[in-house]
Amino acid sequence: MASKLSLKLTNRAPKQPIKKLPAHIELSADATVEDAKVAVARTSGISDFNRIGLYDPTSKKILKNRRALVRDEQGVVAAGELIVKDLGPQMAWRTVFIVEYFGPILFHSLVPLIRPYIYRFAPYLYVSETSTPISKVQWLLFALFQIHFLKREYETIFVHRFSANTMPAFNIFRNSAFYWLMSGLMCSLHIYAPNSAADRDELVPLDYLGIGIFVFGEVCNWIVHQHLASLRKPGGTEKGIPNCIGSGLVTSPNYMFEVTAWIGVILISRSAAVVLFICTGIMYMRSWSRDKEKALRKEFGDRYKKKRYTMLPGLI
Repeated sequence: MASKLSLKLTNRAPKQPIKKLPAHIELSADATVEDAKVAVARTSGISDFNRIGLYDPTSKKILKNRRALVRDEQGVVAAGELIVKDLGPQMAWRTVFIVEYFGPILFHSLVPLIRPYIYRFAPYLYVSETSTPISKVQWLLFALFQIHFLKREYETIFVHRFSANTMPAFNIFRNSAFYWLMSGLMCSLHIYAPNSAADRDELVPLDYLGIGIFVFGEVCNWIVHQHLASLRKPGGTEKGIPNCIGSGLVTSPNYMFEVTAWIGVILISRSAAVVLFICTGIMYMRSWSRDKEKALRKEFGDRYKKKRYTMLPGLI
C-alpha cells in the first residue's frame, strides 16, 4: 500500500471559490476525512477546518463520516479527486443546543416576575399579586417546563454524543427561534396570564393524570437517551441499532416519549399555545425520525428490523 495518497482538489462552487485552494494535496494512507479537512484548511489559509466540506466527485454527496478513512471512499480514490467547498461559519452542535434550550428556561423564569407589567390590560386585568396571584397549577407548570429544559441542558452537556463537530452558525437563529419564541415566549405568556385555563388552585383527576404521563414520558425519554449515547464511543461517529424501551414500536422512541411528556403538560395546562408548540415540534421530529429509519436500513441492511412507524405508533 502506498504511504501517501495524492488527490486533486476542485472547487465545488466556482462562483465562490476557495481562493487559495491548492491544485493537489497529499495525505497519509491512514488519513481520515477529518484529517483531509484539516490539511485542506491549513493549505488554504482557513482557520477553522470545520468550514471545509469534502464531496465525493462521483456521487456529489458530502463525506459526512469524519472518522472514515479517505482510502475507503471508493468514488474519491477512483477519481483521485476531492470536491471542496467552504461551508461558511460553523458552530458546535453542543453550543447550539445549549443556547436554544436556554430560551424556555429564561422566559418561564422572566414572565412570572414581570406579570404586573404585562397583564394590566384587557382581557387580563391583572390587579396585584395579592388579588390575582400565580395559581398553584401555574406554579406546577412552571416546574414542569423548568424540569424538562434543565434535563435537556444536562443531557446536552453530559450525555449526548454528536457524530458531527459543527453545523452552520446560522442554524442557531433558526433553532433558537422555535424554542425561544414558541416554547418560551408564547407558552409562558399564555400559561401565566390571569384567567388562563391554568389559573386555578385546585388539582382535579385530569391534572394528576397529566403529572403521571409527564413523569412517565420524561423518565422513559431519559432512559432512551442514555441508551443511544451508549451506542457511540466518545468522539466516535459509529451508528448502532437501538434496543431499548420503545425501540420495538418505533424508530425513534426518544421522540415518542418526548411527545408523551408534552401530552401530560397539555392535560394540565389546557393551553392552545402548548398544543401549537408540540404540533410544530412533531413536524420536525417526523422528518428526523424518517431520516433515521432510512439511515438504519442503509447502514445495517437485513440486520435491522424495519419499522412501519418512526415515532408515534399507528400515526407516524
